[in-house]
Amino acid sequence: MELFEVIDPRCCSVTLKSRDKAGLLRELARLALQSARLEDITEDELVTHLSAREADGSTAYGDGVAIPHARIEGLSDFVVVIGVSPRGVNFDALDGKKVRIFATILGPAERPQEYLKLLAAISRLLVNSRLRRELLRARSPESVREACVRWSRAGVPTRTGSTAPEGQSLLTLVLYEQGLLYPLLEFFVESGIEGATILDSHGMNEYISQVPLYAEMIQFMSSRKSRSKTILALVPESRVDGLLTGIEEITGNLDQVEGAVVYVQDLRRVRGTMRMLE
Repeated sequence: MELFEVIDPRCCSVTLKSRDKAGLLRELARLALQSARLEDITEDELVTHLSAREADGSTAYGDGVAIPHARIEGLSDFVVVIGVSPRGVNFDALDGKKVRIFATILGPAERPQEYLKLLAAISRLLVNSRLRRELLRARSPESVREACVRWSRAGVPTRTGSTAPEGQSLLTLVLYEQGLLYPLLEFFVESGIEGATILDSHGMNEYISQVPLYAEMIQFMSSRKSRSKTILALVPESRVDGLLTGIEEITGNLDQVEGAVVYVQDLRRVRGTMRMLE
């Protein structure tokens, strides 16, 4: 399922009018009901599901963006609503700023993997400041959809390879800059990686600092640089180049920056799966 398949211009708006969270959620629910994909559900029911998710914690993560979402029993398909509020709404954002761009996801509770992939795709898409500026300047629902589809296609790694059974590779990413962890995981989910193992790990200075000869020198090294995350993921061989490109779009050129290293090993035999449990 691609993003362009679930964004309907009838479910987009550049003139959200509500001035508070409750009113905004109702306005988004009303837009969602413009889609032919939603059947046998009312506006009040949609508002109830969206409000319940907000009660668990605001979906406004900062930079003027919020992604209200809900998994709903009985829905037959996914619907995405994209709305722009010219004045902005206080949505309890992490950075305290008003939210002007809203992306709402409604999907079947029975399809969690697709739901998570779609959520990660939209989240990563709206990190793009150029897209956000374009959405804020949009003058029609059609231009909102066109911008989202264009930028989502630009960011999808190219898939190559034949229809023959593919070999598997082990992608290992050691990350000291832990602020990049969640953007990388969102990229993994968006790219179709169905599971990964994340280990808490340490650099050698965590241990060498215990050696008297080096202790004084190590005191000058940042303690945060001694702790890392090691991410292990099984990936198809044909996806490796695209994944490495996507990783470096987040970390920067790994031959020129510090704080991360990635390497790939071809595997002769694999049994089992790292797919996330549902």
